[in-house]
Amino acid sequence: MNQTRIVVSALACISPLLGLAGQFKEKVSRRNIVVIIADDLARNELGCYGGKNVRTPNIDRLAQEGVRFDRMFSSTTMSFPTRASLYTGLYPVRNGVYKNHQSTRPNVKSVVHYLGALGYRVGLTGKTHVRPESVYPFESVEGFEPNCVSRKADYHTAGIVEFMTREASQPFCLFVGSTHPHAPWTVGDPSKFNPAGVVLPPHFVDNRETRIAFTRYLAEIEELDRQVGDILQAIREADKEKETMVIFSGEQGPQFPGGKWTSWDYGQKSGFIIRTPENYLAGTVSNALLQYEDLLPTLIGYAGGKVPGALEGKSFLPLLEGKKSTHRKWVYGIHNNFPEGRPYPIRSIRNDQYKLIVNFLHETNYHEKHLMGTGKENYWNTWVRDAGSNPVAQKWVGRFLTRPRYELYDTEKDPWELNNLAADPALLPVIRKLEKELRAWMKWQGDPGEALDVVTAE
Repeated sequence: MNQTRIVVSALACISPLLGLAGQFKEKVSRRNIVVIIADDLARNELGCYGGKNVRTPNIDRLAQEGVRFDRMFSSTTMSFPTRASLYTGLYPVRNGVYKNHQSTRPNVKSVVHYLGALGYRVGLTGKTHVRPESVYPFESVEGFEPNCVSRKADYHTAGIVEFMTREASQPFCLFVGSTHPHAPWTVGDPSKFNPAGVVLPPHFVDNRETRIAFTRYLAEIEELDRQVGDILQAIREADKEKETMVIFSGEQGPQFPGGKWTSWDYGQKSGFIIRTPENYLAGTVSNALLQYEDLLPTLIGYAGGKVPGALEGKSFLPLLEGKKSTHRKWVYGIHNNFPEGRPYPIRSIRNDQYKLIVNFLHETNYHEKHLMGTGKENYWNTWVRDAGSNPVAQKWVGRFLTRPRYELYDTEKDPWELNNLAADPALLPVIRKLEKELRAWMKWQGDPGEALDVVTAE
């Protein structure tokens, strides 16, 4: 299938979104919504997710007062696709953002249109990382740094308070896009962390340079937690706490090998917390499978609207209300590497136990220009250096660079995905079942696989 046919097919599938306002009942809810979005957060560093390296009291308190979701996933571990999925309720191929820094298809509708039709003011402060504006006509709110690669991230909450209190009779939905802990890691105080004492993920090459870089990353997580505390205080200052749902989202994983720009869980698995004024399941943990495409329909349902059938995500409001304990049978993943590096298309699928990753161009080496370049966080070259004499370093560098056609992981026994089971003959039926379901999803999406990950003019 050529590119033109893919686009035409995708547009045909989303045409029911046109004439959106007429699909909703004229119903205005008094339930407000604040969504805090982190930037490249390794959720395992948060205290409420078992982190030991950095204190995150504000995020942890939010988890104590709300529901901590243990299995929320990003379809694509890059900011543009993740946020497009979150805002549109559509998978990457359908919304058009199946590569990083790509524009959403112009006749797709976003959360601004859906909640606007329900009488909401929908605002955003901080990082946007979606386009065009016609699809995402957020009201601009002052206060937070929009540039994720800025070396400073000064902020204030006065704009947030003004936005929340401006129209007492009208509900609001506010997105706060933090730039923490996106690289370069230049905000916060890394001297608070002893490089020799930090606990590194098990797939890291353990050397001095990596540990020093990791302390800078932890300092930005500490700053993120401070921002969350100030946002929560702003909600109290506006006297909106008793009528506002607060959502914390970790986006995708960090700019370390195995995280961002990959299909492993260190990149795909996201921190996700919801606190509601109704105290839905406060202080509990949900193990239900979720994807970011599910958030928009959930917000529509919470606001009192009817979820349009054109959306591909599914509302998990019944989970919040305690009416269900499960949500999805399958979670899907898609990665197209260009323009972040050479084409390296990957697709993934998982259920409650197993995860299958298919690397279409497994005969070639993986490359990502930021992580493996010459920027400030240039610890990758030290990994390659150490691999020349250290067998453990050689193992982790090799895992990142050269990948087999199939990777199969038992995510219950092996949460860090360190033991590829694809060569086990006894698990061949599992691979076949997962790949069959994955191929069916790709066909439904109009996704031809490796043909989407090609070098194009930027």
